[in-house]
Amino acid sequence: MSRFQVKKVAVLGAGVMGAQIAAHLVNVRVPVVLFDLPAKEGPKNGIVTRAVENLKKLKPSPLGVAQDAELIEQANYEDDIAKLGECDLVIEAIAERMDWKLDLYKKIAPHVARHAILASNTSGLSITKLSEALPEQLKPRFCGIHFFNPPRYMFLVELINTPTTQPQVLDDLEAFVTSVLGKGVVRAKDTPNFIANRVGIAGMLATLKEVEKFGLTSDVVDDLTGKKLSRASSGTFRTADVVGLDTMAHVVKTLQDNLDEKSDPFYPNFATPPVLAALIEKGNLGQKTKAGFYKKVGRDILRFDLAEGDYVPGGAKADEVYGRMLKKPAAQRLQLLRESEGAQGQFLWAILRDSFHYAAVHLATIAESARDVDFAMRWGFGMQQGPFELWQEAGWTQVAQWIKEDIDAGKALSSAPLPAWVFEGPVASAGGVHTPEGSWSAAESRFVPQRRLPVHARQLFPESVRGANAPKAEDSGRTISDEGDVRVWTLDEEVLIASIHSKMNAISPDVAEALAGAVELAEKEFKGLVIWSPDDKFSVGADLQAMLPAFVVAGIGAVEGAEQALQEVMLRIRYAGVPVVSAVRGLALGGGCELAIHSSARVVAMESYIGLVEVGVGLVPGAGGLTYIARRAAERAEASTGTDLLPFLTEGFTAAAMAKVGTSALESRQLGYLLDSDVVVPNKDELLYVALQQVKAMSEAGWRAPMKRKFKVAGRSGAATIKGQLVNMRDGGFISAHDFHIAGLIAGVLTGGDVDAGTLVTEEYLMTLERKAFCSLILHPKTQERIMGMLSTGKPVRN
Repeated sequence: MSRFQVKKVAVLGAGVMGAQIAAHLVNVRVPVVLFDLPAKEGPKNGIVTRAVENLKKLKPSPLGVAQDAELIEQANYEDDIAKLGECDLVIEAIAERMDWKLDLYKKIAPHVARHAILASNTSGLSITKLSEALPEQLKPRFCGIHFFNPPRYMFLVELINTPTTQPQVLDDLEAFVTSVLGKGVVRAKDTPNFIANRVGIAGMLATLKEVEKFGLTSDVVDDLTGKKLSRASSGTFRTADVVGLDTMAHVVKTLQDNLDEKSDPFYPNFATPPVLAALIEKGNLGQKTKAGFYKKVGRDILRFDLAEGDYVPGGAKADEVYGRMLKKPAAQRLQLLRESEGAQGQFLWAILRDSFHYAAVHLATIAESARDVDFAMRWGFGMQQGPFELWQEAGWTQVAQWIKEDIDAGKALSSAPLPAWVFEGPVASAGGVHTPEGSWSAAESRFVPQRRLPVHARQLFPESVRGANAPKAEDSGRTISDEGDVRVWTLDEEVLIASIHSKMNAISPDVAEALAGAVELAEKEFKGLVIWSPDDKFSVGADLQAMLPAFVVAGIGAVEGAEQALQEVMLRIRYAGVPVVSAVRGLALGGGCELAIHSSARVVAMESYIGLVEVGVGLVPGAGGLTYIARRAAERAEASTGTDLLPFLTEGFTAAAMAKVGTSALESRQLGYLLDSDVVVPNKDELLYVALQQVKAMSEAGWRAPMKRKFKVAGRSGAATIKGQLVNMRDGGFISAHDFHIAGLIAGVLTGGDVDAGTLVTEEYLMTLERKAFCSLILHPKTQERIMGMLSTGKPVRN
């Protein structure tokens, strides 16, 4: 087994991708040195310094927390090239110029450590040609590593070998990229633009062709090709704006320069679309220049009209009938689109047909199997299904026949026939390219199983393709109970798992009761409990939909009783006789946040968004969230031997009163919702594995619940200080009168109510104050407006 470790990484090139790759490395706590050319004026590291400073301004942020930018070591090739010898992995990410890359390789090759891997983050240049500039001893350790932009958020990384790359190098790199960087790896063949950009950009060009053919506008097309088509919400043209029209044009040029009609029968469609050329000529490159296919003027979104040569009002939507069609089962959906007489329906069938056609024709040359194509399109282009998955779900044989008929009729973008394997042999017999035995490899003419490296054992329920029949969490293990929207189950008979499956994993009284029951069972029969759900929502908090009927029917007493019961469950979890670990992924808001912070420990996916957001619906945290903030402030003040609680309390007050949500696990830790001891997991698919191991380790170490103790509060004088600051915010128009009222209640709870500074209180005492504040707000008309607004529109009401 390889013992390759990445202790330090060098990134060459401080451009858009290089700087953001470096940012993601510090997110996952890998030391990184970022190189670029020495600046012609000023400090030699000026180019890198400006790039690092720019990272703090980008939205969405490439950094988990902005101040981590200072962790990026800055370097230039002239003074610091020897530092390459300290690195185990060198990622080249300079501009997409073959000659520039080759020149750089000649310069750095003597300084790369003899054990280190050198990888190029090219988006489509030949990895084999790049390797030709390297000395023989470095060629076995060279490969391609293609991140997608933005690297922090995009799950896909393509790895590409050359004929001289050692297989172990790719295995080692895949293990690092998977577990440490938290990515999904697809191995691509060394062909122009690899897999995702090859299929994806060909699809975008085909879409532009079909748009022209059917006379549709960009806004209508984006409405059709976004969420309605189970793709990225940005659709086609908005996606191009986000990527950058110059970047898109460069990827297109790579296809133009490296392919011809013999190697790609769709080659005639790779001509730069007139609308793309026109926008680039104007310098309108998309989001980065604030104008591309779209341009925002004031509150209006304009779209570019090629015929007009200018921007015109946008915002048009697709006909509703097609939205209804796209909700039908796959077979019916495709049939309805194909038989539709309307331009929008014909357009949708055409772009789907084109994607199936292109992927099938090129499967043998670009990918090891159909699985890699589908994963690449899902992870790199935001599709819920890859082209082969959709084709197979809709009925392999029927769809293949439809495609053939369109090719024969001259309706397809290419006259190239579908490969023979589509109609005969194992694929036809299996009804598609994905089976439980594996996915179809057109190059090897067999179904190949999914690659499993030792690192993949950490993924208990990895992503799989439709048709593979991979085990799902909800069907695995032994179910002990499934009541109150909580499945209580175990995988190994050692650790109990509680999985909430209510809508948005909201916490209703039934969910709370089921969680309490899971704690009791874990204490009797298991080493501990993990609270985990297999989707991107840990919990969005209290079930407002269930709370309102109780209030209407039984009055405020019913709400207060439910709140007290929920608080008691939180304390039951906090003082459980076995470790309770919350495995948080995605949203942990309001009561979801409170559930996590009352657990014995937390194992948190990097992309988790945690916060107390009750202010948004006119409430205060009512399940122990404010009590937690007050207790932690007292503990921190005591540990610092300070006597003034307010400096420690202010951060928590601001987070709760402003409904701040951490935009990463790292930022959530800054807000106080995670402890330094809590584990951050880069790869969401490893979360359950790590949480189970955490419970076992805590149990084996003799874990004991914390002992109940009183703690100091800031008292009425502390509340007065906080409220004094709120007056200025209200009078300055920064918060509404109702916001001021809610924040005042939060301050009152956090400081212990009408008591002297330094008074010792219990958690139960503060929870009583929480409950009273919560219930007083339920009765407030302004709060009721906020709750009803959120339930009816899903958006906060500011009043």
